[in-house]
Amino acid sequence: MKHTLYRKFLFAYLIFGFLSFLTIVFLTSNLTLNHLVEQKADDLYKEATLVSSQYASSYYNNEMALSTVHSHLQALDTYMSAQIWIISPQGDIIANSREELNLANRTHIESFNPASNSHSFYSTGNFYGMFSEDVLSVIYPITSGITVKGYIAIHTSMTQITESRDQILNISYISLCVIFLLSIIILGVFTYMVYLPLKKITAATNEYAHGNFKYQLSIHKDDEIGRLAHSLNYMASELDASEEYQKKFIANISHDFRSPLTSIKGYLEAILDGTIPVEMQEKYLNIVLSETARLNKLTQGMLQLNNLNSKELMLEKTNFDINKVIKDTAASFGGSCMAKNLSIELILTGQSLYVFADMGKIQQVLYNLIDNAIKFSQNDSSIYVETTEKSEKVLISVKDTGIGIPKESLNQIWDRFYKIDTSRGKDKKGTGLGLSIVKEIIQVHNENINVVSTEEVGTEFIFTLTKSKGINEN
Repeated sequence: MKHTLYRKFLFAYLIFGFLSFLTIVFLTSNLTLNHLVEQKADDLYKEATLVSSQYASSYYNNEMALSTVHSHLQALDTYMSAQIWIISPQGDIIANSREELNLANRTHIESFNPASNSHSFYSTGNFYGMFSEDVLSVIYPITSGITVKGYIAIHTSMTQITESRDQILNISYISLCVIFLLSIIILGVFTYMVYLPLKKITAATNEYAHGNFKYQLSIHKDDEIGRLAHSLNYMASELDASEEYQKKFIANISHDFRSPLTSIKGYLEAILDGTIPVEMQEKYLNIVLSETARLNKLTQGMLQLNNLNSKELMLEKTNFDINKVIKDTAASFGGSCMAKNLSIELILTGQSLYVFADMGKIQQVLYNLIDNAIKFSQNDSSIYVETTEKSEKVLISVKDTGIGIPKESLNQIWDRFYKIDTSRGKDKKGTGLGLSIVKEIIQVHNENINVVSTEEVGTEFIFTLTKSKGINEN
């Protein structure tokens, strides 16, 4: 059997209930009895003092007859439910509230010694063997001047006191049972509200540990456990998506590496076995070189993305003229534009416009965006690159009038190796990493990039940079 936390909690709960019961049975019982005995003894002592001063002293001073005193003792006995005795110093019972006066044959108490219990004014027991059951006895001296004439002894049955103790304990038992039942209800609520959901969460984490990220927690609560379950469900869905992305990533990279490698292998084998004549070998070796460059570009792109994702990446931010960088980057596409009879129109704000960023990485962003625009533009069309100031930001836009991007693909163009069908059919040599690199660079700068596209109309990419006042600003 597994020693779960819940079982330990139940065991501790039962032990607590058992110990509480034992505490009431033994400790509380004794404490209650002692308290009742002391309280009763204190009451009897007060009565003994009163009887001694008002009745017994009058008898010994010959101010009141013994029969009269006895009548008063009987009345007090009825009121107090306690026997009252007048005892001589020698141990003879002179008057007993429960018996008739018998002056000729008085009862003698053997070994009577009031001083034997000097540490307390009361005692419990059979009072020198005079009772067949335990009684509570209080003794008070009767004095005349400095002489002790006798003693007042008041006795009450311990049965009455124990019955009072039991009544109080019964209340305690009932209270304990009510508390125990209420705690069982609380335990049930705890089990339903906390333990069972935690058990489901534990089962879910075991499923996730075994790779079953499609497992969903069926906990719908608006509290901490509900939010934890929601977070776990979200985590599982993200891990599942990550796993699917990983499979897709491997499939894409395998495809993009396999194609050039197959071409290289085929051409080299054809050259070696003489299938390709010597005079044609240069042509095919150039093709092999081109495929090698493509593999190198793909590898470099992956390494760059890995570096961009690294938390240790350090940007070399400086203040530079974004307009100049745009002009230089656009000029590098002269040959590509001539091949398709394209024009790059620059709509720049001011003669110079300074931003604070990593110039090399922003130049790469511009290069990838303009390269994409050229790739998907129709012949004899234009590409527009525009800069705009807005508050403390500079907006850079690269817009083409090409084939556009399908609506369902807009959220996927940033994924690594993602190529929409038109892209794969139109440019099979693309790596599918360009826009991923663009987005990573912009995000590393804590800036934003957005895309707006309509099929057969064109696409516009817009990203932001932080504006600076000039080259001397830090």
